Amino acid sequence: MTNIKVEHTQNRVRAHAWISGKVQGVGYRASTWDTATLLKLNGWVRNLRDGRVEAVFEGPADVVEEMIQWCHKGPPTASVDTVLVEFESPEGLRGFQVTR
Repeated sequence: MTNIKVEHTQNRVRAHAWISGKVQGVGYRASTWDTATLLKLNGWVRNLRDGRVEAVFEGPADVVEEMIQWCHKGPPTASVDTVLVEFESPEGLRGFQVTR
């Protein structure tokens, strides 16, 4: 896993995140969609079979960083243990989706 510090610029980045803890069955995906849409980020979020949530966020670096910080808390009903993030090259995603 690459540990890259995101600079607070308008450069577009892609963050691939894995969130663990009590994050399924608590509205985490819906809240992620709400927050990402409000922040005008592109990407997707889904549940994994192992109980984690996986998400991809694309957009300006400072906004993606804000979203990653949100992931550490999630909705009030969640209890986040860890957020692992890898930065990748943006793919030019459009919109934000909840997938299965």
